[in-house]
Parts: sequence; structure tokens; C-alpha cells
Amino acid sequence: MRLLEYESKEILKEKGIPTPFGRVISAIEKAPPFPVPCVLKAQVPAGARQKAGGVVIALNNEEFQYKTAQMLSGTVRGYRVNKILVEERIDVLEEFYMGIIYDTVAKSPVAIFSPQGGIDIEKLAQERPESVHKRHFSVRHGLLEYEAREIISLAGVGGKRLVALSNILALLASIFLENDATVAEINPVAQTRKGTVMALDCRLEIDDDALYRHTDIQRKSRDPDRTEGGREKSSFEEKAAEIDGLDQRGVAGRLIEFDGNLGLIIGGGGASLTAFDAVKRYGGRPANYCEIGGNPSVLKTKELTKHILSKPGVEKIAVIMNVVSNTRVDLMARGVIKGILETGRRPSETVAVFRVPGAWEKEGFKILSRYGVEYCDRTVSIDEAARRAVEKLGGSHPNRK
Repeated sequence: MRLLEYESKEILKEKGIPTPFGRVISAIEKAPPFPVPCVLKAQVPAGARQKAGGVVIALNNEEFQYKTAQMLSGTVRGYRVNKILVEERIDVLEEFYMGIIYDTVAKSPVAIFSPQGGIDIEKLAQERPESVHKRHFSVRHGLLEYEAREIISLAGVGGKRLVALSNILALLASIFLENDATVAEINPVAQTRKGTVMALDCRLEIDDDALYRHTDIQRKSRDPDRTEGGREKSSFEEKAAEIDGLDQRGVAGRLIEFDGNLGLIIGGGGASLTAFDAVKRYGGRPANYCEIGGNPSVLKTKELTKHILSKPGVEKIAVIMNVVSNTRVDLMARGVIKGILETGRRPSETVAVFRVPGAWEKEGFKILSRYGVEYCDRTVSIDEAARRAVEKLGGSHPNRK
């Protein structure tokens, strides 16, 4: 589950991380809640909002009225805008990037810092890897402040800025662990001309399978008015939702339809987005986006597999998940194999890749081996699994950026 920006910032403020003064509005107001100029930010669970017109500046009251009315009546990245975060405009001197993600191969969280904030960190890591600094840290002890200072000092940051930034990075790591996050990112962290350091934007993604431990966040996820897509579900998507409702066990059927030839059964925290993006990056054409996890029944996995393969043009499927402890690999394997067999296809020719490391892994791999299905263990990254899947369809671009 991806939190909205203002929801993420509420968590930051509780931890003592400074953020701009702001207020959330959900209706067109005649005047801004504080003196202009101010920044208007559409509250939708998507990135790159500024490029899509979801972050704008209002220089006076007239602009505030016009731009809030325009934003609340439109969509940003496919989502209808129900709420706007109105924030004070900050006079920025310098911007930095910091984030925490989970390394599925090393099986530990990793802290990331760059002295260049405000841009796509993945693009920066590809084009200028020397400007991105990383460090793994212990789940038990968290990121200690001296460890945070070591990462940031490698970027050439010193003095008071080093102390302020390392404190924020250590607190961000605590937020990541305490909230069962899959991604915790502040981009940018800004040093203002007044000398303060604060988080201008924040992204928090919480593992869906851990929401039961966070009742406040879980309550937000069930709010039907929180976010609203700008498009109606297709009949293919409606059928997938019916499959998800076959029984109460796990998730298997949250699906968005695309026009491609590779069916996707993906999930595990934020891994579904990671896998989908990787397939696109290597030149693949996904037939769908999907979320699966929480140990769905064999029945649900089987029916979802059949449903995806029933879509015209789908040649193969890729099954890719994060390392999970609450989803049995053997049950996933049984469901996928049964679904393929019931469509009259051969599993060995239909599964482009199967990468589901976790509980009952050996048993699951035995089932796949019996049907000649190639599988990946946890030493193969999600990115590499996606590359292999695309390659099986003859569309791989190994050097594609």
C-alpha cells in the first residue's frame, strides 16, 4: 500500500523529521490557508506528479482559486484528485536524496544517499553511480547514527549538514522498520536558505501483508474515498476481482489490464511494481499488472492463471514475487500448474519464469521440476527474473536503460 504524501509526512513529523507547514483541503476554497505564494500538491498514490501537472505554485489568491478548482476537477497519473496538500513555498539552497529499501538477495534493508536530490534515483544510479552511496544495516539494531554519518560523509557532506542529514536518515530507517515498509524515501531533503533541513516530499509503501499490525494505516486503505481511479474497470478486471473473492485466503485478483503478450502474476510487498517496471524496462509488453500474496489458496491461484491465459494474445506468463514468509511456494506452484493444464497448455512452454522464494520452497521447486518448468531461487533478483521472462518471448534488450 502506497501512502499519500500528507499521510507519509504525518509519520515523519511524529518521528521529529521537519516538513513544510501545510494543510490538506478537499473542496475548493476561496483563499489559501496561509499567505501566498504556496505550493499545491495533488494527493494521489503515484510518482512524477509535477510532470503530470500535480504539483503547481499559486502566486496569489486568484491563482489559488483557479488552480485548486482545476486540480480537484481533473486527474493525475490516472487518479482523480480528491485532496490537495497546500504547503508553504520553501526557499531551497540545496537538495539531497535519501531512501531505505529492502535488498531481497542480501535479505537486509539498505540505506541510500545521494547529494543530488529531486531526480529519479534509478536513472541517476545508471548514469552516475559514483554519486549514489549505499549501506546495508541490521533489522534488529536499525541504522545507527554513526553508520548514517559514514554513508553521507562519503558524498562529501560535512559540518552541520552532516549532523542534520544523518539524524534524518537514521530516523527514516526507524520508520521503515517500525511500519513494515518496502520503500521509505525522502526526495528531496532540502537545506533552506535559513539553514534548516527538511523533507519536501516523501514516499512510504507498506507491505500489504503486514497491514494487520498497523490498524490506523489499514483503516486508511479501506477508505473508498481516499483514492479513485480515473478509469472504469474492464470486464477482464471485473472477472479477476471475482476470482479474488472466491475465498478469504490471501490476495489473487487485484489486476489492471494492458495490451501485451506476457501475463504477470506478481507480488510481495512493493515487488509487483518493481517486477512490472523491470519487464517494461527490458522491452517486454505486459498483458496485465497484478498483485498476489498473503498465501492465496490453490483455487484462487489456479483460476487467476487460467483467466490471464484466456486473454487474447497472451503467449506466456511470468510468476515473480519477493522473498515471502507467509506465502507457500508449493501452493503457488500447484495453482499455476493446474491453471495451465486446465487451459490445455504445457507448463514448460507457458511459464517464462517462476521466481517465488519463501516458505515450502523446496517442495514448490519439486513440483515445477516435475513439469519441466524453469524456476529461480532467491539468488536471482527480481530485475534479472524479469529480463529472463522477456528474453523467452524474444523481446529482451539487455542494454536498455
